This record gives sequence, C-alpha cells and structure tokens, in this order.
Amino acid sequence: MAQTCKDVYIVAATRTPIGKAPRGVFKDTRPDDLLVHAIANAMAQVPTLDPASINDAIVGCAFPEGEQGMNMARIAVLLAGLPNTVGGVTINRFCASGITAVSMAANAIAMGEAEVMIAAGAESMSMVPMSGNKPSFNNAIFQKDENLGIAYGMGMTAEKVAQQWGISRDAQDEFALNSHKKAIAAQQAGEFNDEITPFTVVKATPDLSTGEIKTSSKVVGLDEGPRADSSIEGLTKLRPVFAAKGSVTAGNSSQMSDGAGALILASEEAVKRYNLTPLAKWRGFAVRGVPPEIMGIGPKEAIPAVLKTAGLKTSDIDWFELNEAFAAQSLAVMKDLELDPAKVNPMGGAIALGHPLGATGAIRAATVVHALRRHNLKYGMVTMCIGTGMGAAGIFERV
Repeated sequence: MAQTCKDVYIVAATRTPIGKAPRGVFKDTRPDDLLVHAIANAMAQVPTLDPASINDAIVGCAFPEGEQGMNMARIAVLLAGLPNTVGGVTINRFCASGITAVSMAANAIAMGEAEVMIAAGAESMSMVPMSGNKPSFNNAIFQKDENLGIAYGMGMTAEKVAQQWGISRDAQDEFALNSHKKAIAAQQAGEFNDEITPFTVVKATPDLSTGEIKTSSKVVGLDEGPRADSSIEGLTKLRPVFAAKGSVTAGNSSQMSDGAGALILASEEAVKRYNLTPLAKWRGFAVRGVPPEIMGIGPKEAIPAVLKTAGLKTSDIDWFELNEAFAAQSLAVMKDLELDPAKVNPMGGAIALGHPLGATGAIRAATVVHALRRHNLKYGMVTMCIGTGMGAAGIFERV
C-alpha cells in the first residue's frame, strides 16, 4: 500500500548577516559559531516547541573541513544547548547544500520518520578557502576530454555559458549593478529585518603594557557586501579574471562570503501539539545534472522539474531567489526560461549580498519565507547552479 506523504511546514527561519571573505566582519568568527547562533535564534522563534521533540539537524556545508569539519551539525546542536537526543549530520552538495538540507529534513517529516527537524547551512570562506585546504582531483578526470569539465574553475564555466548563450559583458555589468541597487534599497527599507538575527562580534586584544586582555564588540546587523557606490563606470573598468578576452569579472560574479542560516520544519501534528505558527509550506524539490563545463545553466533543468512535481507553472511563482553565482549564468537561465526579471531577486542577489557556498540555500530560504509573508505573495522558489554540473530548486508556499 502506498504511503501518503504528510504536509511539512516551516515554523522558524533566520540567518546571520553575510560577511565578506576573507577580510570582512566575520574573518575571525568560526563557522560553527555562526551556525550555533542561527540555530539558537531559530529556536527562540518557537518558544512553545519542546526541544526534545526535534529528531535531527541536517546542515549543509560545501567544504566540511577545518573549522567546519568534525560533523559541524552535531557539534552546533550541542553548543546551541539542545538536548543530547537531537541528532546532527553535515551534508554536501556544494552550493545547493543548504537547500538540500531543507529538502532532506522535509522528506523525513513527509514520510513519517520525524516530527520536527532543523535544516541549516554554514560556511566560512575566510577560514576554509574555495576548494578546501587540500584539493586533490582524481587523475581519471584528466585522462578523458569529456571529464575535464569537472575540474574547470567556476569562472571558466561562466565564460562558457556567456559564450554559448550570447550574454554580453554590458548585460552582465548592468545585471551586477542592479543587484547592488536592489540590495541597498532593501536594506534602507528594512526588508531584511525579519530574516536576519544580528551577530555580535567580540574581539580580544592583548595589552602588552599591562598584560591584560581587552575586549571590544561590534553588532553586525546587515549584510556587508552591498555597495551604494557601485556604478556602471566602475564595473566596466574591471578586467576579466578567468579568460584574457573574457567577460566575467570580479564585479559581475558572486562575492566570497561567510554566514549561516537555519530553519525549523514541523509536521501538521507537531504544529498543533506545540501551538506553532506556520510561516510557509514546503512544496517540493528537484535536482538535475548538466554538463560540468556549463554548470551555471543547471537551474534551467531543475526549475521545470520541481514545477512539475508541485503541479505549478513558472507564472505561478511570485518570487525567485536565483543565486547569482555569476551574472552570465543568471541571465542565461532567465533567458531560456523566460523568467520575469521583476520576480527574480527583488532584494538583490549574491553579486551584492554574497554567497557563502553551502549556507546560501538555507539563507535564501529564510529570505523567501519572510518575503512571501511580508508582501502577501503565494509561491517562492530558491534555485541555484552547482559545481560539477547540477541545478537545484525548492518551492515554498505562504500559509
């Protein structure tokens, strides 16, 4: 007999501000501390929930080593003060790690394996660099031409997408400028207030004359990346960084970043039992593969797949959080799927706000959940391309 899947609700969603890497506000802040902060404050949003009812915490991280190794999920659960009974597992699907964590948590509830789950993501690109501290490619990648795309740097895949989809340098720079403009406008209007939990950075400095340790603190409440002084003149002056005659620059690419986000998901029974207020309903997830050398086009395949699963059309989605890994790939996806630009990243994207890799899916999920309620919209989507050639997309419904 086929099992009927249960409805899954998001009952809490928050994130830290996003810091610039490697010299931003969180350069000395451990990613597990950012994760603890996100989890603890997600829990604070549901004071009637019994922490012992949480079955597991699934945490996405693109490079789970160093300061974000050792099964960061379980460590963060314990440091956040949750009961020993709450499990924790760290998962990796590169840039889609955070939204994959949400999907996996939702699946556990939908199948009746859990009642309450934590889904989160955390990444410090200040402490663990792109590709990790000790990258080591399988030699088989270099033995066949068809495998070389696996080893391409992300920038080169963006150049290939720009070439194949005819995305001009001017279009990329204009897209990047608009990302900053929208992000600054959203910050000034307080649009991020619902989703961000401010983080206090504490700095300890030794006083050699007295032998004392002096501490200072700074409350970080906004994303560090958006630039009010960004201009088309400044963007056009930047040189391509991945190909001598290319069009992809530091200015029209996502920023390296540090940050964390966390959501709490619950079954309908748990919502009633603990008197919780649902923020949104989870409607589905899809991941699809594409050639690694054009990995940026991944959402073009994942978006139609998840829409089919949810029984929806592109026009039904009111808010797209399309991760801006590069302007070139974002524009290519929008072009092929004929997405309404007004619905895509209304508050800016990763070019302005930053992209802390494995955390981004959870962070942008918090964005969508709160934006749908704030603007009285029905459906929102989080979607992104993924290294080695994939795309992922998840749908949320306001309730």
